[in-house]
Amino acid sequence: MIEQGDEAPDFTLHDQDDEAVSLSGLRGRPVVLYFYPKADTPGCTTQACGVRDRRADYAAAGAVVLGVSPDAVKAIKKFADKHSLAFPLLSDPDHATAEAYGVWVEKSMYGRTYWGNARTTFVIDPRGTVARVLPDVKPATHDDQVLAVLAELDQAAA
Repeated sequence: MIEQGDEAPDFTLHDQDDEAVSLSGLRGRPVVLYFYPKADTPGCTTQACGVRDRRADYAAAGAVVLGVSPDAVKAIKKFADKHSLAFPLLSDPDHATAEAYGVWVEKSMYGRTYWGNARTTFVIDPRGTVARVLPDVKPATHDDQVLAVLAELDQAAA
């Protein structure tokens, strides 16, 4: 897994509107890059709606939030529309970006093993360096954790 202090691997993925989004195009602003397992599942919905509901807090921190899942663009479009998610949700169907960040992992549920995204958030500073890695975040407290890290970054930069 990518660690704090590492350069964040660049990527270009398509969002729910099928627009290309590149990490390198967001330099100069902090980026919250969160990987989630699957669109429109209970935990992922809680996490995404939390970001939606705290949109003003993220804007005040100057941060861009990007959610990444292995879902197809069509599935994330449906998810975004259903829950009024007005921030980029990115499609990583070949999981190359998840693999680059070290979050494509073998999982187990009900005796079945499969591969998927580990729920992990990377806070990337304006220079493109990973400022913090938040593994195994809980959807209900995700935003509080991330916003606290963004506040620390802001204080460090002041």
